[in-house]
Amino acid sequence: MKESLSLPEARRIALAAQGFAQPAPTVAGTRQLNLALTRMATLQIDSVNVFARSHYMPLFSRLGPYDTAALDKLLFSRRAPYVEYWAHVASFIPAVDWGLFRFRMDDLRAKYGSEPDSWYQTHREIVDWVRAELADRGPLRPAQIEHDAGTTARGPWWDWDVVKRALEYLWLFGEVAIAGRRGFERRYGLAEDVVPAEVLAAPVPRDYAIAELIARAAKAYGVATASDLADYWRLKDRGAVVSAIRNLEDAGVLRPVTVQGWQAAGRPAKAWMHSSASVPRRVDAAAILTPFDPVVWFRDRAQRLFDFDYRIEIYTPAPRRRYGYYSLPVLIDDDIVGRVDLKADRGASTLLVQSAWWEPDHPTDAAARLADVLRDAARWQGLNAVSVSRWGDAADDLAGAMPEARRHEAGAAAAIPLERDEPAPEDRAGASVEA
Repeated sequence: MKESLSLPEARRIALAAQGFAQPAPTVAGTRQLNLALTRMATLQIDSVNVFARSHYMPLFSRLGPYDTAALDKLLFSRRAPYVEYWAHVASFIPAVDWGLFRFRMDDLRAKYGSEPDSWYQTHREIVDWVRAELADRGPLRPAQIEHDAGTTARGPWWDWDVVKRALEYLWLFGEVAIAGRRGFERRYGLAEDVVPAEVLAAPVPRDYAIAELIARAAKAYGVATASDLADYWRLKDRGAVVSAIRNLEDAGVLRPVTVQGWQAAGRPAKAWMHSSASVPRRVDAAAILTPFDPVVWFRDRAQRLFDFDYRIEIYTPAPRRRYGYYSLPVLIDDDIVGRVDLKADRGASTLLVQSAWWEPDHPTDAAARLADVLRDAARWQGLNAVSVSRWGDAADDLAGAMPEARRHEAGAAAAIPLERDEPAPEDRAGASVEA
């Protein structure tokens, strides 16, 4: 067993763990979707919809064009096998894993719901009313919850934002679960109406839960540092993370390795490889990635693995954007070789490549292979054409590889109003834990 890995080996291990070392299926059905979700262990949600909603994209990246209705059925149907929780921020997890996050629910209640002057405590009348509405009427959207003041005359309705805030706290505390969505609007229900009763009856002790989550993160990453493993589930308890890693190492689940170029304080960084990880001789992949794909969602790891300096620029004023509004990393084989800013123009049935950029030392066939991915992406989104702008050092190469594509003038995409239920940008930075 290797104790030292080259950087290309580490990249191939990481990509194989995420499912990129195997060919995409001819047809991706429910079985393939479940297998991909199992590999990732969680699926992050984000509300930006300029090309495709982020939770649809990791499956496209790994499986190619698939029927998003099949994923919707897995995620949003009544008694779906997956449920939303604050796992790696707002994410889908298997419903059977709800109990693994009881420690987080307890921590969030202690943080936001215990102090007498907290919003939750000072608005208990609203919170109790919302809870009672769900108990009486079943899962509801926030707009469906009305407030009757209890007088002979009908009282004022509580503001939608107040109801929504009460629902969000109850969700974070584990009293409420997401019972599906209408469009992208959540339906909230009491946890007992959404999560299987046997799961609710078996909360997982904190130490065991953290150890299990670290083991799953290690399997999903293949090879990782302690900070990588902590960030997978946004674990902030350094002592618990370090203890879990040591116990998993003693059990033979993890083994320490060094990775070429991974440094901490001028010394080789401590890293661990999962016992099930494989080191493929090559990875033959071509994909575009969402910014919230596990391959790149922890920006420090993306820098270490791929020498890829990545920030999305949706919060950057248009004149100051370097790569575009919502640039997506381009994966070719075992490296990230560029980025493309995509937008689906539904009215014109056209996939707009708003900008395209190469990383240094991209392979000579990158444009042709990216062109095939974009053709698939347009077909997957039901778009009939592709148009490539003139912005970016990869734009002309890409257009040359797509003779059927139209061209349009470069220009930063207009800012799109966001309805976000995810954290602010500063909350995306990730955990920092070293063992």
